[in-house]
Order: sequence, then structure tokens, then C-alpha cells
Amino acid sequence: MRRLGWLCVSMAGMALVVYSGTPLSGQQQPLPRPYGTPPPLVITATGGKPVTYKAPRTPWGDPDLQGVWSSDDMEGVGIAGGGRGGGRGGPGGARGGRAGAPGAPGAPAAAAAPAAAPAAPAPPAGPPPLYLDEAAMKARQEQISRSANQRDTTAETAFRFDYARRAFPQTRLLVDPPDGRMPQILPSVQGRTMPRGTYGPGPLNAPTDFSLYERCITRGIGGSILQVIYGNGNRIVQSPGAVAFSYEMLSDTRVFYTDGRPHVGQGISMYLGDSRAWWEGEELVVETTNLTDQTAFGVNGNGTQHSKAMKITERFRRVADDIIQYQATWDDPLTFAAPFTVSFPLTPLDGGNLLPYDCHAGNTAISMALAAERTEDAALAADLAKGIKRERRGVQECGAGVGGAAVAGCTPGAPAAGGRGGGRGGGRGGAANTGEDTIEK
Repeated sequence: MRRLGWLCVSMAGMALVVYSGTPLSGQQQPLPRPYGTPPPLVITATGGKPVTYKAPRTPWGDPDLQGVWSSDDMEGVGIAGGGRGGGRGGPGGARGGRAGAPGAPGAPAAAAAPAAAPAAPAPPAGPPPLYLDEAAMKARQEQISRSANQRDTTAETAFRFDYARRAFPQTRLLVDPPDGRMPQILPSVQGRTMPRGTYGPGPLNAPTDFSLYERCITRGIGGSILQVIYGNGNRIVQSPGAVAFSYEMLSDTRVFYTDGRPHVGQGISMYLGDSRAWWEGEELVVETTNLTDQTAFGVNGNGTQHSKAMKITERFRRVADDIIQYQATWDDPLTFAAPFTVSFPLTPLDGGNLLPYDCHAGNTAISMALAAERTEDAALAADLAKGIKRERRGVQECGAGVGGAAVAGCTPGAPAAGGRGGGRGGGRGGAANTGEDTIEK
């Protein structure tokens, strides 16, 4: 009985270690957050420091979030963090640490040193920091100021290539998991990616071979608020019992009901889901369910499509006159190995107005691409009848850059340099990076 008692105590201790995420060695190893438990708001705008700011109130007493806000100031801040030294998250393209630090993963090899020289110290254990240190923050502020001044005087247009004007200390958008890395996609859904249409490998046989973005339907909840090269405005309008949230690009509007009504029936699915909201002090908490399995998290709505089980919990808090902290937890046990959370500040949009975004299926690009594919079908058959067997030409032979500009150094019919995985004969799939692919990376 004594042995059995000690065995029970030992097993209980092991269970406590597993639950707490602390191995017997004592080294902290955080476990993934359980599904259904979104974290509290992480105020990255202040570097995680406490905020005492109290938002002005609407006539009916709710915190006032109204205005036109933008994610433009998140330019250059990636979703996930990289390793120390040359990783994502610091000024000048070296976000996340001091680029090239001795001994850092991914740093260039150091020059040969005398045999007596001491070895470089190993980097500290643990996840990369979420915030820049004081020196890196100062460098980032200077870099953004220089860039904004230069673009103010050289920009070709005020309607594209929006850019940051103020610096924030965060190194990545992802605040949970703590290691700054996106959870793995489950093996059963790894091939379930948003179709890429004229940017992807094809085949292009129907409109459904193009993304929802290319078809002017939606970029989804994540893709609509993540910073891209233009169209990052978001308008908030409030009334008693409801908050309306509008996106500039594709002109989607979501309504967050705060009057206590329940979600619609589980049999109803929508691209932007069904949102119910409530106030927790200064924070507006929004729970969205009833999503389809046709949208994805990534920039412009690209990436792996989630399942209908996805639940998104968003938090909005005005932390200064000109800053709203936005946070979203994505929770889908049928798609991701763990939930994940992004958090970043929204700041006033330059000009203060959402511009009209009139989208007509890529300005006939879809119909033209499908027609080109059928023309290529006929050409392949005609060549084969003549005894000519050749590789299929892609919709974007050699790819195209921003604005359809030709890719430098590309010869039609020849494999393109760089690209997305070695396409066929320089056509789709082997195209050099386009503007959209660049901004995704």
C-alpha cells in the first residue's frame, strides 16, 4: 500500500509537470494554449506596458472606437518571428534581433580566428523577444522617418504603395504561441490551400480555380486587416447594440451585435461568419462563428483554408487618442495544431476616408485567363497532331511584376529564375516574384 501511495504521488507530480509545461529539469517550455481559451489583450503598441487611458464615451456610454483606422504602420512587421540574428522583426529588414550577431542561427560564418581566441557565446535559450530593445527601436524610428520623407517626395501616386509613418516596438504580429512561430497545419489539410489563379500553378478550368480575392468576393477576416501595399483602411461606426466594421479593399462590412442576441443556427455558414460582441470594461470582445471552409488566414486571404469549426475571437481597445489595439485569436482544432493570436495597433488612416474599391473580377482577368487556357488546349492538340510534343505554356509566361511589368532577364519558354517552385517552361508556378507574392512574404 505504501508503494502504491508513492506511485500515485509520483504520477500526480508528473501530471502537474506536464500541465504546467515545466519539465523535471526546471527549464520552462510553454505548452500550446488549449483550444477555446483566447489570451488576454496584449498591448503591443506600448511594448506590453500597462495602459491607464480611458476612451471617450458614446452618448449611450460605450467606449468610443469610431473613426477610420489603418494597419499601414505595421509595414515590415511579419506575422511570425525569425531566429536571432538576421531574423524578422527589426529595423531595416533585420527585425527580431541584431542581424548577424555572433553565434546566432542564420548569421554569416565568422572569419577564421586564432586558435587561442575564445568561442563566441551561445545565444540565450528561449523564444525570440516580442519587442525591440531601446537601440533597435531608435534605429527603426529613424529608418521609418527617412523612408516616409523620401516617399512623400518621390511617390508616383497617393493611391498605392501606402507606407508606415510611425514606429512601434513589436518584432512580429504573432503574440501567442510565445515562441513566435505559427502552429503546424494538420497533415489531413496540408493540401487545402486557397487557389491562386493567375498567380499560381493552375490548372485554370473554372472560376473556382481562382482565389476569392481575385473573384472580388472577399479576402476573409484575417486577409482584410493584415497590412498590404494599399487599401488598409478600416472604418468603425457604433450605435446602441451594434458596431459596424468596414474594410476598404473589397468593401466588406461586418456587424458586431452587442445586444445579447445568440448566434444564428449552426447550419448557416458565411464567408465572414456570424459575430456577437460584448464589452469587458474598455475592451470590445467579438466572437465570430458560422464561418465557411472557403477562407484562409493569410495576407489577402491566401494560405491554408480553415474548417467550418474555426472560431475567431477579436479584441479592440482604444489605448490612446490615435491608437486602437487590435487582437485576433484563431481557433480551429481541425486545421491547426494549436490556436494562435496576432495583435497589433491600428492608427488613423491618412486622409481619413475609405476610398471606393470597385472590383469586377480582376478587370476581366479571370475570363481572359480561362480563354487563354482553352486556346492553349487547342494549340497543344494542333502541335501534337503535327508530331510536336512540347511543354504547356502558362497564363503568365515568365511571370509579371507589379502593374504587369515584364520580369527582367526572363525569356518566354525558359524556366524563370527564383519563382515558386520551378514551374513548367517558365510559365505559371515558375514565375518570378510578383508584387502580391512579395508582399505576402
